[in-house]
Amino acid sequence: MDPTTDNAGNTGDAGAARASLEALRTEIAKAVVGQDPAVTGLVVALLCRGHVLLEGVPGVAKTLLVRALASALELDTKRVQFTPDLMPSDVTGSLVYDTRTAEFSFQPGPVFTNLLLADEINRTPPKTQSSLLEAMEERQVTVDGTPRPLPDPFLVAATQNPVEYEGTYPLPEAQLDRFLLKLTIPLPSRQDEIDVLTRHAYGFNPRDLRAAGVRPVAGPADLEAARAAVAKTTVSPEITAYVVDICRATRESPSLTLGVSPRGATALLATSRAWAWLTGRDYVQPDDVKALALPALRHRIQLRPEAEMEGVTADSVINAILAHVPVPR
Repeated sequence: MDPTTDNAGNTGDAGAARASLEALRTEIAKAVVGQDPAVTGLVVALLCRGHVLLEGVPGVAKTLLVRALASALELDTKRVQFTPDLMPSDVTGSLVYDTRTAEFSFQPGPVFTNLLLADEINRTPPKTQSSLLEAMEERQVTVDGTPRPLPDPFLVAATQNPVEYEGTYPLPEAQLDRFLLKLTIPLPSRQDEIDVLTRHAYGFNPRDLRAAGVRPVAGPADLEAARAAVAKTTVSPEITAYVVDICRATRESPSLTLGVSPRGATALLATSRAWAWLTGRDYVQPDDVKALALPALRHRIQLRPEAEMEGVTADSVINAILAHVPVPR
């Protein structure tokens, strides 16, 4: 039977994929309370084949959120706890000498998975942080001159504590630019925190997501159908110019020493298309760009020291730019 077409101009397969991805929120909410924006950001990153940086103080369920997403998507996931003594080979894998065969064989590291949880990535020195650069950009790992492809889908979800915390190493700009989105995980509201404690009082175990009722509601096939539909989402020349104008304005801001690169502009456009499709449209409008501007750009700009002393933040600079740049009609 031929697939039907939904009201957004996509095939029935794409409509079913959208419904499955929308169901992720309900499924993940069985384990994580009140983090819908972060769930949406992770789904957008998967649709765009990008990576996500999750920032928040310890104890706000960053790790649990990623594990619940992997469980609901039926994806293979591995976790690496980044520490000051972690070596690059602990992430990528290494050659191991086999005494029985008198040969070296490759032992894959945890990066060979669908969803890699890089926990507290800014607690390890830059040398180990940079071991992820090739994996994130090229989706392969080169060991002893041999490139080894990573699975598809592949997403790095890196958590970090705020940089002012003790024992943290700020990520270098080159690596920050490789993350498609930076999502901030806030402290829960009073009611959400009551809900969390109530769940624990009734036996919720964050290490047993199956017992919490989290079930697979989507999978790699849904992601492929969704990605194909996102690729067909229309972007008008006016929207493209709007994205460029926003990014160029960051380079001229007196509060910044570093503005958004062309890679950042590409990220904002791609994520806006994914968000438009998720909301049921086959075209991008200015509100889609505004909705993704903060998570797509906040980690790609660098504040001047004097601006930081005056209380200026990356988000406030971007919001000011969004209010200033003319919106296409």
